[in-house]
Amino acid sequence: MNKHLDANQRQFGPQEYKNFEGALFAFFGKECPQMGGERTRRVLVQTIAEMVRAFYPHTSHLQPGQTTWVAVHKDAGPAYGRAIADSKLIPVVLELMLADEAARRAKGQKLRDLKRDAAARLFQQAYRQDGVLTHAEVALLLKIAPATVGKYVAQWETEHNEVLPRRGTIHDMGPSLTHKRLIIHKLYIEKHTFDQVACETHHSFETIQNYIGTFQQVILCRKKGMSSDEIAFAIKRTPRLVKEYEEIIDHYGLQSEVLKQLLNFHTKGK
Repeated sequence: MNKHLDANQRQFGPQEYKNFEGALFAFFGKECPQMGGERTRRVLVQTIAEMVRAFYPHTSHLQPGQTTWVAVHKDAGPAYGRAIADSKLIPVVLELMLADEAARRAKGQKLRDLKRDAAARLFQQAYRQDGVLTHAEVALLLKIAPATVGKYVAQWETEHNEVLPRRGTIHDMGPSLTHKRLIIHKLYIEKHTFDQVACETHHSFETIQNYIGTFQQVILCRKKGMSSDEIAFAIKRTPRLVKEYEEIIDHYGLQSEVLKQLLNFHTKGK
């Protein structure tokens, strides 16, 4: 019985290695023997094979109008000073065109309105799949300028009173004035709870606390008559960031009830 099994193993066993994983395992063994033993190579091969399956899905599952894209993972964190090669990435499936768009165009809907909705849709779809997109990425996908994407985003967020989950708002990269102002508006004008605001703006409770703490510092420094550069030095923030907060302060007025409520907020509690 054992001899029969041994014969079968010799005859058929090698066939299970005639695939991508087997070829990769053999390649590492021959070309990169210094990387470790057989167990290490098997783990590496398995990981690479899983990445290939994730990043190169069967296109037969894609519907007309859909495409795959590689986005930065929403949990990758702030990207200041970090190369994209050092960031966690994730593949997502995006709908560049919906099935009813031809009919909507036939009924007279303007192209810019379709593109504005498409821009919002791409940000939302990527986020639901744990990815975040930048204005530049959406501009590439829709064949428009990044500035146009920014204009569409501002229009959509104003109309829907909601922040789109862009990489700039999730990871706080670059100037994203709208989401800071919207957080203040929802908390102190609309009287939403912290949980509601965190959900509606795609921000964590800790991030909102940090915004409010910085707001409080800037307001107190402004009340003392300090300049933007002096405030930046005092609170250890960039002048650009301080000016973003000052724009919001100027929008409401230094003596407004909104800013008084903000100053009375205790950042250690909900």
